[in-house]
Amino acid sequence: MPSPVPIALDVHLADGRVLRAYDTGPVADAAGGRVLMWHHGSPQTGAPLEPVVAAAAARGIRVISYARPSYGGSSPRPGRDVASAADDAVAVADAFGVDRFASMGASGGGPHALAGAARHPDRVTGVVTLAGIAPFTDRFDWFAGMRSPGGLHAAQQGRAARARLAEVDEFDPEQFLPVDFAALDGAWSDLGADVAKSAAFGDDGLIDDDVAFANPWGFELAEVASPVLVVQGEGDRVVPRTHASWMLAHLPDATLWMRLDDGHVSVLGVVPDAMDWLLAR
Repeated sequence: MPSPVPIALDVHLADGRVLRAYDTGPVADAAGGRVLMWHHGSPQTGAPLEPVVAAAAARGIRVISYARPSYGGSSPRPGRDVASAADDAVAVADAFGVDRFASMGASGGGPHALAGAARHPDRVTGVVTLAGIAPFTDRFDWFAGMRSPGGLHAAQQGRAARARLAEVDEFDPEQFLPVDFAALDGAWSDLGADVAKSAAFGDDGLIDDDVAFANPWGFELAEVASPVLVVQGEGDRVVPRTHASWMLAHLPDATLWMRLDDGHVSVLGVVPDAMDWLLAR
């Protein structure tokens, strides 16, 4: 059975911004059903990835998503922090007639999935974060194990410094393990294609994400009351395993799945099992 094709909708916010959003089910679907909000990585367009849509369809789950500010057709939001994603996510859910939903975020989407649960616990039933970065802290070496932390180092110096780096920065293939490249060549080829599409929208989204990650998020992990599944690849060279351990220790209701043979991309193979975990909550 073919996967449903997400429909796009521009959500107009009270502050004048627009968010490009996506939905795999009719807008008129009844609220309160099995709905998953997908939070995209950095950089991507915001459209839900085909493996996510397929796994959700097999489980009767409706997927909604949106492009964060400056990504994929969404308006900029100067000075945004991670917490600001919470209100944007709720605005998207409201536009699609969705009351309560689970959240799943990969890589840069992980922190933003947590934000919704911290700020709107009445709306978010559970969270999965896959290869997600932890809030910056000096309690451990936050950068240790990152193959290419230059962007985050620059982001700590401010947006202008991060923007200057974006003019010369290049992707370091050593960030990925062979299993990551195998995933991009196989089941997760849609991820690589979506990253390529995101280039048309410029670097502002990625710059603002990095600045948000490397500075105070606007909420504490202790505020996330919803159950959280933290999924981490043991060999991840983008977001090291210490980040997952830190989140496990500081989230009130967290479970850790450490994937011994996975890196930053191949860990996404657990998405169907993670959906089952959410359905059991």
